[in-house]
Amino acid sequence: MNRPPPRFVPTLTEVVVQPQATAPAGRPVPGGMDMQQFQEQMVHRVMQRVDLTLDRLLRETVGRLVLEHTQALAPSLRDEIEIVVRQSVNLAFEQELASQLLDKP
Repeated sequence: MNRPPPRFVPTLTEVVVQPQATAPAGRPVPGGMDMQQFQEQMVHRVMQRVDLTLDRLLRETVGRLVLEHTQALAPSLRDEIEIVVRQSVNLAFEQELASQLLDKP
C-alpha cells in the first residue's frame, strides 16, 4: 500500500456518546457488563486499533518523505561534497609543498 495519505485528515474534536434511548444505562450488553463498561471497553479497543494504524501510516509517510527529500538533496550534496574535498586536497598539497620547501637545505 504505497498511496499517499489524504492531504487533510479529519480530527476528532468531541466525544460522541451513544443515545440512552437505544441502550439505557444499567441494561446488560454482550458479555454481561453494563452500558458504561461496554462503552469504555469499545473506546479502549478502538483507540488501540487507531494507534496501531496511525503508527504504521506515520512510519510509511515519514519514510517516504525522508526518501523524497534525500533524493532531492542528492545533487546539491554532491556539489557541496566536491567543493569540500577539492578544498581539502588543495590545502593538503599546499601544506605538503610548504613542508618540502622548508625541509630542503
